[in-house]
Amino acid sequence: MSDIVLLDVSNRIATITLNRPEARNALSSALLRDLNAAMRQANDDAAVDVIILTGADPAFCAGLDLKELGDNAGNLGGEPRSGAGPTGADRNSFHFVDKPLIAAVNGACITGGFELALNCDFIIASERAKFGDTHSRVGVMPGWGLTVLLPQAIGVRRAREMSFTGNFLTGEEAFQWGLANHVVPHDELLPTARRVALDIIGNDQPGVRQIRRTYNEIHREDAGWDIEARDGKRWQKEMFSKERVAERRGAIMDRGRHQ
Repeated sequence: MSDIVLLDVSNRIATITLNRPEARNALSSALLRDLNAAMRQANDDAAVDVIILTGADPAFCAGLDLKELGDNAGNLGGEPRSGAGPTGADRNSFHFVDKPLIAAVNGACITGGFELALNCDFIIASERAKFGDTHSRVGVMPGWGLTVLLPQAIGVRRAREMSFTGNFLTGEEAFQWGLANHVVPHDELLPTARRVALDIIGNDQPGVRQIRRTYNEIHREDAGWDIEARDGKRWQKEMFSKERVAERRGAIMDRGRHQ
């Protein structure tokens, strides 16, 4: 893989690492492209049963790269996927993955990065993790299912508070709210994720994948995905301003550092 997305396979576990630490693993067009390729490679590898998604310290993912977003918006709508269906939950960022997918959140997990974590089957958080939906700060709309997946995880009233305020949750708060399945000391994050992955691997894999497909089918909520996509497309056409993002970039980053 490329230097900005790392793929390691061992003991039937694929670990995919977002690797732009100097930019807090922000989602550039190049990173989105390479993340899609890494996910497809891991999913197609017969030697892989479970995929772990994480970030190079100190962040999991700070969301869309605000510099690129403010310059040319080339990463807006650049989902880490290709060939998605036109409707419903096929818009899930990793809709083509049929293996269990664990988010190991090691630090800041914000906006688009938060959506990536929500698109995983479940989240294991470091004590250093913090979660935030800052779409309203940036002036963009969710596009990867946040308005469907976040209420599923924590309830609609808490989800609305996170989206309206842009305030962050700590790893412990995320665990208390049901967003994260586990919160662990930072040095134990990947070992814990791998232990959970090995528990999954010890089971019948066709059975695991069928149960996963059944969960996905029951909880698809196609109508919600369609509404989010409709509103996001309209917002991007009528209201989004890359100039406004550029103006707000410093204040957005400063507020994030101080929360």
